[in-house]
Amino acid sequence: MRHVLTLFDLSTSEIEAIFALATTLKKAHASGIREPRFAGHVQALLFEKPSLRTRVSFETAFAHLGGTTMYLGADVGWGQRESPADFARVLTQYVDVVVCRANEHARVEQLAAYASCPVINGLTDRYHPCQALADLFTLLEVHGRLAGLKLAYVGDANNVAHSLAVACAHLQVRFAIAAPADYQFDTAFLELLEEHHPSLDLQVTTNPLEAVRDADGVYTDVWVSMGQEAQRQERIAVLRPYQVNGELMAAAPSRARFMHCLPAHRGEEVTDEVIDGPQSIVVPQAANRMHLQKGLLAWILAQ
Repeated sequence: MRHVLTLFDLSTSEIEAIFALATTLKKAHASGIREPRFAGHVQALLFEKPSLRTRVSFETAFAHLGGTTMYLGADVGWGQRESPADFARVLTQYVDVVVCRANEHARVEQLAAYASCPVINGLTDRYHPCQALADLFTLLEVHGRLAGLKLAYVGDANNVAHSLAVACAHLQVRFAIAAPADYQFDTAFLELLEEHHPSLDLQVTTNPLEAVRDADGVYTDVWVSMGQEAQRQERIAVLRPYQVNGELMAAAPSRARFMHCLPAHRGEEVTDEVIDGPQSIVVPQAANRMHLQKGLLAWILAQ
């Protein structure tokens, strides 16, 4: 049994195997084939945060694989009516896989510690591994390769940025992050990254123009995530120079594609001309959440 709480939990060869499965299943889907590999299996979505892409993509992916899904929100009383250990041990007797979308990363770690079925991190405050896998899968489709590419992330070094850095390290993609000094990766994460992936080509800068130079992908995310609403005005003021607009995209090569995990706050971290422009791949990027996660579910349930 395996869990995927961060991309440190996977080897490079395992990520490549997941990509291969996702490719096979995506091609089959395009041909109208939806093989019920996991008929009779049940997936639980244990969510503390609202969701469009994560919820719908996981539900749809598992339906295509022949399984069924239960959405579990606040009504199940996770962490309220009984001990975390009792909750996890009982829940995972009923289902075959749990996708957890939690406020704090420690919550999903605690769930996995007592689980008797695989647990997949569907998003926490620290990591968003499924998003990053789908993003690199999309870059592979667009450019035909990953090794040697450069992905530039512009904005707050949040959970998505953490997982993108690890994904790039696995797949030999150069990773650049441009953020204000107080919004960069913390020391603990940089040490963890160095420990696991000392060969990562990592560029850390406060200058967005430097980051996007020679980039094959330009990525951003919202400046104010769920739970940070009280800091909204401060964060917008500090991050305003990091907006991905026409001027910034013009500093990147014409081959560069714009990426965003969505939802986007148009007019803040990105302008309409970029997100709706010819270099934007945000829609196929979002669509690939379903295809990549289908490959991940097929892989993890086969372990």
